[in-house]
Parts: sequence; structure tokens; C-alpha cells
Amino acid sequence: MSAVRLRNLKKKDAPFMLEWMKDSSIACFFRFDAMHMTVTDCETFIECVQNDKKSIHLAIVDSNDEYLGTISLKNIDTEKKEAEYAISTRKKAHGTGVALIATQEILRIAFEELGLTRVYLNVLQENKRANSFYKKVGFQLDYCEESGFVKDGTTYALNWYHITLPKLKF
Repeated sequence: MSAVRLRNLKKKDAPFMLEWMKDSSIACFFRFDAMHMTVTDCETFIECVQNDKKSIHLAIVDSNDEYLGTISLKNIDTEKKEAEYAISTRKKAHGTGVALIATQEILRIAFEELGLTRVYLNVLQENKRANSFYKKVGFQLDYCEESGFVKDGTTYALNWYHITLPKLKF
């Protein structure tokens, strides 16, 4: 995989965002109905996040500026000095190290530029690949919320993780 960097989301990213949203092997772990999203929905999201003061949503791109995924710091709380992390990538980026590079950069932004001391996330317990990745990066499991999420009448457990600057493994 060529050089990876983060940049602001652009409207041209919308069709590629839709690609991972419509991929059933990825979307099955979402807590929103991605399968009914449209390019217009993605474009609207991109427009809305440009002025969001409580979140940062960035495109993960290669050296050709091809969109590979979205990485975010959401619910940024400057008083508590914490934010929620999220990432989703296109299938073509899986297994390439793109997510690790992007995560290292967003955590650098969180701790060095924003002055945060804690970044947290939650993920479906059954998403083994994501859980393994978060542990590899250095996120620490806080607890499992057994009835954390209900989708289509099924209850799913959520694992809650956090990371602090001294815990980074890169």
C-alpha cells in the first residue's frame, strides 16, 4: 500500500464511503442502517461534518488521494479531555496496515494537538477482527456491556475500550 495520510472529507469520497457501507461483511457490525444509505446521504454527512465543533471526521487516503476509509474523533469533550474513536475502511484497505497508520495519526492529533488524555471506543463483542486490532494498538478493555445494543430484535454485547498517551504501542 502506498503512503497513507489523513485529510478532510470531500464530496468525491461519497461513492467510496457508500462502498464500505453496502459491504455486508462490514455493515453487519454497524449499529445504523448502512444498507439503505445513498450517495446523497454520504454527501450530506460530508457537508455537515465540516462545521462540527464536537467531532473530527477525516478521510484516510493513499498517495493518489484515493479514499480508503473514514476515521473519527467524536464527542470531543475538552473539559474531560476525552473523545470517542471510530474507524471504517473499504475492503481493499483491509490487511494492508492502513488502519494502523491512520489510527496512529488520529491518536497523535488527539493527544498532541487537542491535548486530550483519553480516547475511548465501543465495539460489538462479536467483531473479533476489530477487537483484536484495538488491543494491538494498545486500547485497554474496560468492560463488556452485555445488553449494549439491540438490532432487529437481537441483543448484542458491546466491549468498551480506552487508551491514554502512555499506553500507545507504536
